[in-house]
Amino acid sequence: MIILPAIDLRDGKCVRLRQGRADAMTVYSDDPIAQALEWEAQGAEELHVVDLDGAFTGEPKHTAVISQIIAMLKIPVEVGGGLRTDAHIQQLAEAGATRVILGTRALESVDALRSLVARFGDLITVGIDARDGFVQVKGWVETTGTRAVDLARLVEDAGVKTIIYTDTATDGMLGGPNLEAMHEICRSVACNVIASGGVSAPRHVTALKGLGCSNLYGAIVGKALYDGKTTLAAMRAACNVE
Repeated sequence: MIILPAIDLRDGKCVRLRQGRADAMTVYSDDPIAQALEWEAQGAEELHVVDLDGAFTGEPKHTAVISQIIAMLKIPVEVGGGLRTDAHIQQLAEAGATRVILGTRALESVDALRSLVARFGDLITVGIDARDGFVQVKGWVETTGTRAVDLARLVEDAGVKTIIYTDTATDGMLGGPNLEAMHEICRSVACNVIASGGVSAPRHVTALKGLGCSNLYGAIVGKALYDGKTTLAAMRAACNVE
């Protein structure tokens, strides 16, 4: 497993939301590029960047600064948030993103997703955000009738190699990941799964590893790092304990 520090962008700033709520936001930095470089300096192996304004509006707002982040870092950067058109994906592909995360769009048409995978390959990653096992879309403001495990199987069948699974009830709450849901997702597919939501202490990393899922590729950590509840070094150390 690896740890991916999160940079969530809103109005040009690094922020964190509680349970994805726009009205529960904390600003941590006015300089996203400096923050990205700091995570790299602390030993991050990859970075997770989300355009929150894009997620809420369906139109990316931070492509320029994200492109700068990718250009300045030596580590891989995955990007999500409001990527609803081929042109949005193409922009980030040209900027050098390692993975481009689709959410709402992936749910709308599996055939279109299959075409995107044929065109962009492993760049296409699907973010599955769920609450009580059901997929949420449009910045988590809408809950669908689709079960997360069913969507996971569909997108894997479409050729997607990486899924990012977020339990929205635990996101930003520092209470630990939803281990049962994570285990169910990992067991339902063979592709890589990245855990998101509630991962905020070394013991949470240990618990995720304890699931025994070989396809659990990594975990995204945000609020706990920004609040100083833990360190990237401590989280990475927990990843490397056998």
